This record gives sequence, C-alpha cells and structure tokens, in this order.
Amino acid sequence: NRFEVGMQVKRSLWIGLVIIAVVAAVVLIAVALTPPQTNPAFDVAASFANAAGHGNDDKAMPLLSTELANAVADKCQDGKPSGCVMGYAPAEWGGMETAVFRRAVPDGSAWDIEVIATYEKDKGASGVCSYFHVSQAADGQWKIDRWAGFIWCGDPRSRDMATNPDTPNRMP
Repeated sequence: NRFEVGMQVKRSLWIGLVIIAVVAAVVLIAVALTPPQTNPAFDVAASFANAAGHGNDDKAMPLLSTELANAVADKCQDGKPSGCVMGYAPAEWGGMETAVFRRAVPDGSAWDIEVIATYEKDKGASGVCSYFHVSQAADGQWKIDRWAGFIWCGDPRSRDMATNPDTPNRMP
C-alpha cells in the first residue's frame, strides 16, 4: 500500500514535469518562429526608416504623431521627413539600401525601438543605427513621436539612444 502511494506520487511528478516541459517547448518554438517585425509598433519604426530613407514621404508622414509631424514641417528641408532623414547621412555613405528592426525595450505602453540600416558605400558592415519612440494613438494606430540617431552604429553616441543626451538628430 505504501509502495503504491509512492509510485503514484512519482508518476504524478513525472507527468507534471512532462507537461511543464511540453508547455515550455511550445512557448520557445513560438517565440523562435515569430519574427519581431510582427509587432505593429516595430513595423512602424522600420517602415518609417525605409520610407523616409528612400524619399517616400507619402508613406512616412502618416506614421508620425501630430506633434512630430508639426516639428518635421517646421525643421526638415521642404517640411518632409526625408528632408531630415536623408540629410543626416553624409554623401559618402551613398543612398540607403534597407532598414530593419534591431531591438526594442518597452517604455510603459510605448516602445523604444532601434532600427539598423545599410547604405550603399562604407556603412554596410556595422550599419547605421536609428532610434524611434513609438506610442499607440487613441485610434489604435502606432505612431512615432520622437526619433534620434541615424548615425554609424560604431559611434559611441549610438548607445542607449533613448536616453543618451549625446545622440544627435533628435526630433522633435
């Protein structure tokens, strides 16, 4: 009788461990197979960097908060996002090829997001890093309300761009 109780306890423990292992495996597989760009906030940051970096202001402007769009109108060449973004890169870098999500950190209900871009000349290996603060608007859309960076990722000013006072190209 005592032996049977001991066996039932062991069996229950093994079943519990197997269930925990299966659940953990399912979670790890789901995390590994879900690309970070599926988060709409992350997609907004990468989409904006690509649009503004290629001069597609019609696609870039709707991704900005009202406050940031007003700042762009006041401070960027021709009042357009590409007027700032394309102006940050030195001519010797060439044109932007592509920008992709790099990493993100939650900031309350918003996100601090870094994007890494490659350019045609000399800046493809370690990339060009940009920072975007993306918040969800009242209508549910994710909007960029500030940005900074657009500098070579090897530059110390590209570290902790959300809070680094030395990071250049801050908007607004």
